[in-house]
Amino acid sequence: MAAALARAARAVTRRPGARLMSTAEEAAFPPYVLNAPATEVSTLGNGLRVASEGSHADTATIGVYINSGSRSETAENNGAAHFLEHMIFKGTNKRSQTQLEVEIENMGGHLNAYTSREQTVYYAKVFKQDVPAAMEILSDILQGSKLDEAAINRERAVILREMEEVSKVHEEVIFDKLHETAFQGSSLGRTILGPAANISSLSRAQLEDYIKTHYTGPRVVVAGAGAVKHDELVSLADKHFGSLAGPDNCPPGALLAPPQAPAPFVGSDIRMRDDSIPVAHVAIAMETGGWTDAHAFPVMVMQQLLGSWDRTSGGGSTSPSRMCRELSEHCGAHSATTFNTTYTDTGLFGVYFTAPPTGTFASAQTVMYEMARLTEEVSAEELERAKQQLKAAMLMHMDGTTAVCEDIGRQMLAYGRRMTPAEIFARVDDVDLSALSKAAHAVIHDKDVAVSAYGNIHELPDYTWLRRRTYLFRY
Repeated sequence: MAAALARAARAVTRRPGARLMSTAEEAAFPPYVLNAPATEVSTLGNGLRVASEGSHADTATIGVYINSGSRSETAENNGAAHFLEHMIFKGTNKRSQTQLEVEIENMGGHLNAYTSREQTVYYAKVFKQDVPAAMEILSDILQGSKLDEAAINRERAVILREMEEVSKVHEEVIFDKLHETAFQGSSLGRTILGPAANISSLSRAQLEDYIKTHYTGPRVVVAGAGAVKHDELVSLADKHFGSLAGPDNCPPGALLAPPQAPAPFVGSDIRMRDDSIPVAHVAIAMETGGWTDAHAFPVMVMQQLLGSWDRTSGGGSTSPSRMCRELSEHCGAHSATTFNTTYTDTGLFGVYFTAPPTGTFASAQTVMYEMARLTEEVSAEELERAKQQLKAAMLMHMDGTTAVCEDIGRQMLAYGRRMTPAEIFARVDDVDLSALSKAAHAVIHDKDVAVSAYGNIHELPDYTWLRRRTYLFRY
């Protein structure tokens, strides 16, 4: 049944009032899954895509999602995407920084942005009557930013202070270093903020060049959710972003929509021992295949099977995750988080745990055993529970127009379309024990690992020991 539903969902483009599947197939899903609003998609002449999901809400979130982040940078301009995120709000040719802030505040709106390794996002949440104004503001800050030299120089100090603050957050350090060792020698291994030397030297010309090179029509998605009408959003996008470079007017040297630069995975570890820190912070990861990999959904289920836990929230002994129960009851661990970080063509699947020095070895042993156990020892009951947890988490994530807009923009950049909840549920339900085992073998069994460790880690086993535990050892 699940396979048939997945095929039906993949084959049909959803339209308002269109049926995705037969009456018998629909009975497998609750009404709130099947009755999700349609996501409408249009493409402008310059290649920019507009995607929206309307509702009867009084507010709307609209965002500009750009297929460009720190992975698109070179060693010389690493940090430019994040630097631009700061500069975009510092004034345009039409508005000063103060005027921009007052205008957003007067409409009761919220304007924000973030930069990741593969995407840059600018979005606004406003009342429905202010959608046109918000679209014009987004267009102005993205295409008309002054990039004033004095403001650039002032912002250097702000970003350097931000780097200092990030360096004090152990989890941030662990994952930056994990990328550095796992994808060493590639742009995916660099930090989003960039090195201090670059922050101190990036010029206005480099920032302008980054915009011209990467902010092009085919690399941009304008997404909207809530109190939006698709035709109006398309018209607004064409008015305000129709002049972005497309295939016919691309500046020399600009990149319309190139493939991401290769980022080969390197089995390796990076260890930062500091015995003055009373806790060991350890992340152990394997490589995954990216957004469209055949094992993508089984790996999502694997993440739920391993689970997450923190001793401050309790419940370790009653956790549905065997790994979390073992870590809390027998290893003395403080926390564990299973992560599944996905990129266009690669990704990292693993566990980040914290433990006192005396519990570091036992925690590492438990984590490696539980990951390897996914290859052949998961029960049907465990699998079904994890699938239900995954579907619930996906639905709860769609709470509010900002979350829906984010989902639309992210999926459009990752897949080129947005999957309906019915299709997602069908794909999750299609994960059986055989599919799970194949995915675990592809990702974990006899595979190289990347390790990032920080703090009091003298009890952490060496790389060879961890690498050998990608086989299923029974103790």
